[in-house]
Amino acid sequence: MKKNYVSLLLSLLVAGIIWFIFYQMMPSDYSKGNVPLSEFSTERALKHVKEISKEPHYVGSPYHQNVINYLESELKKLGLAPQIQKSTILSKWNNLVETQNIVAKIKGFDSSKSLLLLTHFDSAPHTKSYGASDDANGLGVILEGIRTYLHTNKTPKNDIVIVFSDAEELGLNGAYAFASEHPWAKEVGLVINFEALGTAGPSMMLAETNGGNANLIKTFSEANPKYPVSNSLMYSIYKMLPNDTDLTAFREKANIPGFNFAFIDDHFDYHTVQDNFENITPESIEHQATYLMPLLNYYSNTDLSNLKTDEDHVYFSSPIGFFHYPFSWNFPLLIVAFVLFLGVVIIGLGKHLLDFKEVIRGFAPLFLSLIIVGLVSFFGWEMILSLYPQYQDMLHKFTYNGHSYIAAFVLLSLAICFWVYAKFTKSKLVPSHFVAPVFLWFIINLLVCIYLKGAAFFVFPTYFGVFTLTYFVFKEKSNPFINLAFSIPALVIFAPFIQLLPIGLGLKMLAGSAVLVVLTFALLLPVFGNYSKKANWGTLLFIISIGFFIKAHFDGKFEKGKGKPNSLLYVYDADKEQANWATYDKVLDHWTKNYLGENPSLDNSLNQYGLSSKYNSGYSYSAIAPKKNIAKPTFTFLRDTIVGNQRAITLQIDANKNVNRMDIFASEKLKIHHLKANGVQNINQEGSFFKRKKSNLLNYYPINNKPLLLSFQIHKDEKLDMAVMVSSFDLLENTQFSIPKRPDAFIPMPFVLTDAIIVKKKIYKSVPKKVQIIENVETPIDTLIIQKDSLETN
Repeated sequence: MKKNYVSLLLSLLVAGIIWFIFYQMMPSDYSKGNVPLSEFSTERALKHVKEISKEPHYVGSPYHQNVINYLESELKKLGLAPQIQKSTILSKWNNLVETQNIVAKIKGFDSSKSLLLLTHFDSAPHTKSYGASDDANGLGVILEGIRTYLHTNKTPKNDIVIVFSDAEELGLNGAYAFASEHPWAKEVGLVINFEALGTAGPSMMLAETNGGNANLIKTFSEANPKYPVSNSLMYSIYKMLPNDTDLTAFREKANIPGFNFAFIDDHFDYHTVQDNFENITPESIEHQATYLMPLLNYYSNTDLSNLKTDEDHVYFSSPIGFFHYPFSWNFPLLIVAFVLFLGVVIIGLGKHLLDFKEVIRGFAPLFLSLIIVGLVSFFGWEMILSLYPQYQDMLHKFTYNGHSYIAAFVLLSLAICFWVYAKFTKSKLVPSHFVAPVFLWFIINLLVCIYLKGAAFFVFPTYFGVFTLTYFVFKEKSNPFINLAFSIPALVIFAPFIQLLPIGLGLKMLAGSAVLVVLTFALLLPVFGNYSKKANWGTLLFIISIGFFIKAHFDGKFEKGKGKPNSLLYVYDADKEQANWATYDKVLDHWTKNYLGENPSLDNSLNQYGLSSKYNSGYSYSAIAPKKNIAKPTFTFLRDTIVGNQRAITLQIDANKNVNRMDIFASEKLKIHHLKANGVQNINQEGSFFKRKKSNLLNYYPINNKPLLLSFQIHKDEKLDMAVMVSSFDLLENTQFSIPKRPDAFIPMPFVLTDAIIVKKKIYKSVPKKVQIIENVETPIDTLIIQKDSLETN
């Protein structure tokens, strides 16, 4: 009976430690408006967020200019002199847009390098997102932070530059414009960027630099933010993902290092109409401020000229502090731990406290648990997707009931661990069986040191596992509370990853989280292995797990505020004079079935020219649609000249109606040189050859319906095989259609073009009959002779 009470107490303590770990990750409350003006107030910051996110404000939208005017006005109220930096940028993704950055400066008294505070003010375009978290959150934090800073009448040592960038959502265009064109960019030593990929949760720091991170991490630690949430593994993973922020432009174009701060929970709201003021979490804004204020005070008064280095540091945060050390320590730390481990095991075997056969036998429950949990979680999630196919239309891969699924699979994994170890491990065998997981963690750490150095802090839970064995061998007894104390580092380091992996990377990562549960359980074996009725604990956890699966089922209903993403497009092929309804949805609903029918198929020709999207989505279904009187784009050849063996073309494309996007396609076989769009070339252009992905040539987001002017060269014998798609985001508002408002239980699908009218037309013109011979075939198009008699309008 006493053992049962100890087991219950230990379980409560483990739960309490996990709760404390998550409780300490971010503020539990936020500062109200009644705090002194000399202090940051989240409530005051939220007033900015509310005003900015009143309406969608993507590039080209009516409220976009309202936001520019508002930000200018607020900076002037702070006594600053904001400027508008206008530029046209063709980004590395071949997205073309005119940008309007809002920039201002607080002059320092002895500046060698400037501190730059950065965030963007445009919202996601295709879903008409309100952009409350992405990125009105950053605007509110910086405006209130600067107000607080200036209220104290401090004069910084370094200049403080403020950049509210434009067109981040279209390809970081505003950030590239500042980093590559603005004279202030040359003086910037550090960038602090605020972002969001959700509407809740702790804000996490990601260091970004072309070289080593050592000086960034050292100074970040010295600045001493109250709730640091970060580790060097997060950035290692971040670099592998197709995600970029404005900070990327500064790193790539100007070699300026910096910090990203972003919260990612409630990821399902990201880039949707649900990214509104009502859904934003004030505590997450408060967490952003706990970074900004100490970093602003520190970096505005420290030397920013020596942040670049070749040295890298491992770093990680914990409830008791932020730790970092050089990469060069990785192997020595691992070797010392392994030598200690071998010594303790040898002594334990010599004293007959460890049994060699049982040490070997200890690998059986460990690997059995890993295999069973891995298979159950992987195929379990696949089964859930088959039972709830509508989840496939949530391209974030994190559902509204995602937290319930995380809890369910974590508890199920723990239940399996208890059941498996109940068959293999009695209390007296725990120390011998514990050798196997510690040894496995040494193998993991060795692989980490070779292939993923940023995760080398995993060695510390392993160290404490060795300390647990050491205590047992030298004391010749086991103390459950000492064992628990030595297990805390494993909980501190691994528990947040178990939750954050499926939030940040999607619920497909549940299998990875479940495997990490087993590996963490194994390091807590000295605690859980001594439970007298492990099978009963497994059954209890299994029952609770089923409860969370049931909760997930009932929470899976789509409703207002938790809408099912769907998409509908009207696609008109002007060459075939054929119109189609199209959708990206995998599972149709009653709203989309009104247009696509009950059993639609797909006209594969619609996917011939794939519109770029984050997840490379293509149309899933289509149906014949009635032809409407939609204006067609026209093409005017202003120049068409043979230059040696090259054909030089200058082409103007007019949409002839209000459009939000213009996509140009060219056959993948067509090699294009010297391309300029509206007078600019790609910011990363090297040489004459224009690099692109597949058939997509460029994506243009016109403002005030300005036409697209293309100039380029192709080989004189190649066919001009090109096409244009012009898109307007007004399908639901267009009076030629009678499409009812989307029901409250649905939202426009993010990351794809939806609620749009698309007109597709091929660009064709024969080779000019008259030839102007120019010997230098590499002559830029701008210097070529215009042959007026070859002009043609199509």
